[in-house]
Amino acid sequence: MKVLLVNGSPRKEGNTYLALKEIAGVLEAQGIETEIFWIGNEAINGCIMCGGCRTEGRCAINDIVTAFQDKAVQADGFVFGAPVHFAGPAGNFCSFMDRLFYSCVNDGKTLAMKPAAAITVARRAGTSASLDRINKYITYGHMPLISSSYWNMAFGAKCGEVLQDEEGLQTMRNVGLNLAYVLRCIQAGQAAGVERPQHECGARTNFIR
Repeated sequence: MKVLLVNGSPRKEGNTYLALKEIAGVLEAQGIETEIFWIGNEAINGCIMCGGCRTEGRCAINDIVTAFQDKAVQADGFVFGAPVHFAGPAGNFCSFMDRLFYSCVNDGKTLAMKPAAAITVARRAGTSASLDRINKYITYGHMPLISSSYWNMAFGAKCGEVLQDEEGLQTMRNVGLNLAYVLRCIQAGQAAGVERPQHECGARTNFIR
């Protein structure tokens, strides 16, 4: 089994990375392979609503998003992590997530029914609002949402300060334990012949009449 942990910070090894690394350590100890995927600090184009993904099954813009899609098909679970910028997830991360979920949320193989957790890191405030936004991607994508012993957040401003947040690190470790447990439950279910649900699709209601 493998978990992809998305580092949505423009800083490659800042506090978001350190929080994700805490989760990865627990998963590795549970025998689960991990990879921390950094989205980088170059501009990521937002969704341009071209509709290309509806025909191609992947985003029409070939960049870091499509590179991640290729890896995600083979992954069993995910952790999406981002720092807080102006009470919301970092802008590049939001562009990344918009295009990722628009382009493969309904393909049935990249994200659907794979458990995922959201985590946020902030100096002071905005963590709850940021978690809410990231969780909306996960719950829209037919993905089991992984919780913890507190909301999935940690605190720190300067690089490394998150390591002083004892409760935050504990929360991250419990995210890892819960994710490992759910992955094993899914694996056991598959071995017992439990089939994935066949989801309904196609109904789109427009409230403008």
